[in-house]
Amino acid sequence: MEKVIEVKNLVKVYGKRSAAFTALKHLNLDIYKGESVAIIGKSGSGKSTLMHLLALLDKPTSGTIKINGIDSTKLRARKLNQLRNQSFGFVFQQFFMNPNDTVLENVMLPLKIAGVRRKKRKELAAKALHTVGLEERLKFKANDLSGGQKQRVCIARALVNDPSIIFADEPTGNLDSTTGGKIIKLLFDANKKGTPLIIVTHDEDLAKLCDRQVRIMDGEIVEDTGAKSQKSSKKPNSQSKSAKTSASSAKSAKKGAKK
Repeated sequence: MEKVIEVKNLVKVYGKRSAAFTALKHLNLDIYKGESVAIIGKSGSGKSTLMHLLALLDKPTSGTIKINGIDSTKLRARKLNQLRNQSFGFVFQQFFMNPNDTVLENVMLPLKIAGVRRKKRKELAAKALHTVGLEERLKFKANDLSGGQKQRVCIARALVNDPSIIFADEPTGNLDSTTGGKIIKLLFDANKKGTPLIIVTHDEDLAKLCDRQVRIMDGEIVEDTGAKSQKSSKKPNSQSKSAKTSASSAKSAKKGAKK
């Protein structure tokens, strides 16, 4: 299988001397093309720190992170920003949208940063919004959308630059179970086309929908169910009521990925 992320001996320390806190302790992790991976753990476990490092939003204290074979720890700021913008799509629990811009303008932002011409930006953004079912909301202000609609805009924004990896940080944390199920389906629809999906969550039922679960505790990986090719097809026996809608919504996407 093709590696898209390769992490070696990753360490992250905050503070200095007596105030130093080691958030991540010598982590090793490989993520492969086409995988859906859940990074799970309790608050303070280090899971969000790991995602921020994998997504190049922060720098490790030591260790290496290779993205599609490129050692990100050796890149200067400009090249690092370019790699992040061209390679990643982000979906956060907090929407991080400009409330006064239109839906279309919010989705076009990554393309604007990448230097894509305005006409092409509008074309690609409109296509991405059609994918998430918001083609009739192009001119709406972000403030005029529901929570579920805002999250769909975020997914459109994550997909608009055709990313090689999608990161989702608690993507359904602020949504009801029905809307959350729709959001999960959209993410797995992208994943079944071969785009790796990395979900950071404390939701065990959401994690079970992924091909692989990586559990973090006290800054260390304490469980890794293995790469997609190594994982058995065993299904979970039960799910909580809040996750059943999510599971049923995502099943068609997951089945499509295995065909």
